[in-house]
Amino acid sequence: MIEDVVETYSDLFEIDQNLDRLVKNIELLNFLNPLNIQQEKKSFFACKYRKNPVFNYRKIKFNPYKMQRLFFSQRLERIEDDQIRKLYQDIIYEYSGLIHCIETIGSGKSFYYNSLKVFGTPKERDVENARFILHFDDEQSTEDVIKKISANEAEVYFEDFAKRYTFDLNIKQSTHISAAAMVLNASETLVLKKNHTFSDNDLKVLANHEIGVHLVTTFNGKSQPLKIFSNGFVNNTETQEGLAVFSEYMAGCLTLKRMKELAYRVIAVDSLIKGYDFAATFDLLYSQYKLDRDAAWQITLRVHRGGGFTKDYLYLTGLKKIYDFYYSKQDINPLLTGKVTLENKDSIIRLQQLGLANRSMHITDSFKLNLNTNKKLDFILRNLK
Repeated sequence: MIEDVVETYSDLFEIDQNLDRLVKNIELLNFLNPLNIQQEKKSFFACKYRKNPVFNYRKIKFNPYKMQRLFFSQRLERIEDDQIRKLYQDIIYEYSGLIHCIETIGSGKSFYYNSLKVFGTPKERDVENARFILHFDDEQSTEDVIKKISANEAEVYFEDFAKRYTFDLNIKQSTHISAAAMVLNASETLVLKKNHTFSDNDLKVLANHEIGVHLVTTFNGKSQPLKIFSNGFVNNTETQEGLAVFSEYMAGCLTLKRMKELAYRVIAVDSLIKGYDFAATFDLLYSQYKLDRDAAWQITLRVHRGGGFTKDYLYLTGLKKIYDFYYSKQDINPLLTGKVTLENKDSIIRLQQLGLANRSMHITDSFKLNLNTNKKLDFILRNLK
């Protein structure tokens, strides 16, 4: 019985609840997406890509110093289990790093260095993997030539897609996001970019990525006894995004074009450590790699928002890790229990054995189906280092 488990681990649950109340204020993407994207895009194109955009951001509604103090005031020594105590200690350090990121958004190098601490930067192997992908010739496709599906029509598609799961889907539209769609974990909401248009394959990709994984792990996390499953384990981005792109692959909608987009993100993130500013990264993608200017803008925006955001290289490294994990015939269920990590799989299983975690309530349906038929993608994924 869960009541007996709560009583046995009462100190753990008290600390877990304390952290849950604090962490709701620090969802990074709530603060990181610029408020004036369209105005700055228009100005950047008008000046022939020479003048860096100046982005505006939401003001934070908490005191970062007080928030840090509250996180580090938790008496972790009350958690007797060494493995669990270490897990929570690492998580508090992670949350502390996110606070540093939020309070330095828009401050240039300070934000970039804080982003490095939390998300890291591509290794040379990762850059080589990106170049390997970009070496392949583009596939012939008319799928994305005409994007004719509006955000309002997309809402209907996503609502229908979500019926295969038993959770309720909240959708809203916003002009203040850099991606075509994103999930806000705290409010259990799928946010669509207003006025964006989608192709049929875009809808399949986003449905499997955002609903099939990000919302699945959101609702699985919120069904767990411990709130850390919902709020996030340390360095969970790589596993979560790896699962999300792998869901695209398993649903048969991952394309070489999409793989190249992930590769360009690695190249763009790598440009940060080389000291490139916004205009220089854009020029790298637009002039050297011959991306069209809207795609080059989008990738550059994602990487330079806040002052240098390194997260985007983790999509490709995460995909490779999840691909290898799946084909090693291991149980993927523990990785869907919440915002967790591949590296903490053994800890998750142990928490389940102790009655402190449940198996996943919702399972990504594409993982059961495996509709991928693209042999070129298989070849690429097998041969990434």
